[in-house]
Amino acid sequence: MQIVSPRVLEQVLNSGPAPRLVDVRDPWEFDLCRIAGSENIPMAELMGRLDALGKEDPIVVICHHGARSQQVAAYLDSLGYSNIMNLEGGVDAWSRVVDPEMPKY
Repeated sequence: MQIVSPRVLEQVLNSGPAPRLVDVRDPWEFDLCRIAGSENIPMAELMGRLDALGKEDPIVVICHHGARSQQVAAYLDSLGYSNIMNLEGGVDAWSRVVDPEMPKY
């Protein structure tokens, strides 16, 4: 598992094929704010939706502050997913560093 900063993720998203952005927050949180292009797979539903994630695909796991996503990223890594990244600081850090217009909660 790798840790990616908001600024580095912004560069990755602007430079080529985008990794899959998996937001593990609850739907109500995802509805408040999200990184464009991200998809919501709540942490509580992840185990039932693993078949939707390719083990070789680049995946960035996102949450509010980075703690839940780190747990999910470590779990996926333990299952053999080989290209997992955790967004350091989550959407909160993204909103402070990359997109100050993003709603905060």
